[in-house]
Amino acid sequence: MAGTTVAEVMAELAALEDPRARAVNERHGDDHGVNLTALRALAKRLKTQQELARELWATGDTAARLLALLICRPRAFERNELDVMLRAARTPKVHDWLVNYVVKKSPHAEDLRVAWLADPDPVVASAGWALTTERVAKKPEGLGLDGLLDVIEAGMKDAPDRLQWAMNHCLARIGIEHPDHRARAVAIGERLEVLKDYPTSPGCTSPYAPVWIEETVRRKEAAAGS
Repeated sequence: MAGTTVAEVMAELAALEDPRARAVNERHGDDHGVNLTALRALAKRLKTQQELARELWATGDTAARLLALLICRPRAFERNELDVMLRAARTPKVHDWLVNYVVKKSPHAEDLRVAWLADPDPVVASAGWALTTERVAKKPEGLGLDGLLDVIEAGMKDAPDRLQWAMNHCLARIGIEHPDHRARAVAIGERLEVLKDYPTSPGCTSPYAPVWIEETVRRKEAAAGS
């Protein structure tokens, strides 16, 4: 579908609008009514189109931005372009997809990780923590895990929700991936009690770090022993 115009795509997105989907999405802070399965099917038809992706992002429409993130070339964005995009991504789904589908694949990911981690905007900082969590799991060399645990211990309890969630994820990942730091990660989680009472569906793992760490490690060990 090369040569598709923004107007044509926006018309198709409008036709996909579902009031029930919007109601569900709005409960999670996302202001769009397009079913994500339908959105992914549209992206598959459009295939990769970097300029169309940029034009869709520029509309400011949440569904259009999600679609843009599915059809873009992550490595084609400049560092400052990604920074501007992240600061404009205020709905949770757009923020998450931008970090996970685009920034993590960018050659600028590490530079942005360091910059965002220290940003005074808690939503921007949460992206820095998400990228740090990725490194904790895949490339921890040089991160300084003790220092990260110091920052988490000092700041997670009173952090705004999205930043707190991202810091808690990093805490759990340190405990899961790094046995030498596991006891301290669990102890920090137990002392701070962040997300201890978070409602968790049957069969799902609690985001409370001590439980999350214990359960994930148990599953990994069981799988390794089978």
